Amino acid sequence: MLTRSLGATVVSALALTTAIALAAMPAPKPSPTLNPVPAASEAAFIVHIQETLYGKYPTPAAAEAAGYFRFTNEDNTGAISYANLHWTSTDWNHPSQLWYDVHGHLLGADFSEPYVAKKPPHLWGVLPGRWQYFEEHVHYVLVGAHGTTGFEHGMSAAAFVKAGGSLAHPQASTLVKMKRVKSAAQVAHIFTFPAVWDLIVWVKPNPSGAFADKNPLVHPSANVSHMSM
Repeated sequence: MLTRSLGATVVSALALTTAIALAAMPAPKPSPTLNPVPAASEAAFIVHIQETLYGKYPTPAAAEAAGYFRFTNEDNTGAISYANLHWTSTDWNHPSQLWYDVHGHLLGADFSEPYVAKKPPHLWGVLPGRWQYFEEHVHYVLVGAHGTTGFEHGMSAAAFVKAGGSLAHPQASTLVKMKRVKSAAQVAHIFTFPAVWDLIVWVKPNPSGAFADKNPLVHPSANVSHMSM
């Protein structure tokens, strides 16, 4: 659930450069006046994804078989995010991200649409104010990533381009040039998270509402960690 872990600029005392949080500062944020409990127009959407996504992606293995891969640590909502690099949610059945708890239980999903207009999408009866904007940035995952190691690596789009990287076709060789890794063979995945409108939805029933930031039924483990740069 990358988009629930909104980061400001993170500065590491051990790093030689300023690290940019993976989830860019949203502008604008979802409307604070919206009740996280689905409105009448949103009820069919919630019912559909709860029935469909549980059936299609019940476990991380099912998500991986469908083309998703893990790219984050567990966040403070208890979610570990998987992405498929398809940033247009063509229908309700194929979210751009899925999130699971540490036990492999499906928690929720992100749906996204390219940021091509300043107005949020009008889709599926969902109130437009629930969508939030995320700036373009770059992620990478290290080979053999496990536990809290090897995930949560990334940088701003500007930093990647300044180093000679291509946002259209990001390559591990740019990370070598930046001295982020010693060899391109260390990189399992590198991708550009484009500028998008993003919608987060709990698939697991949530007493606080399907669009709430957290779910009181989900308790993060003691292994929650922050981005390592």
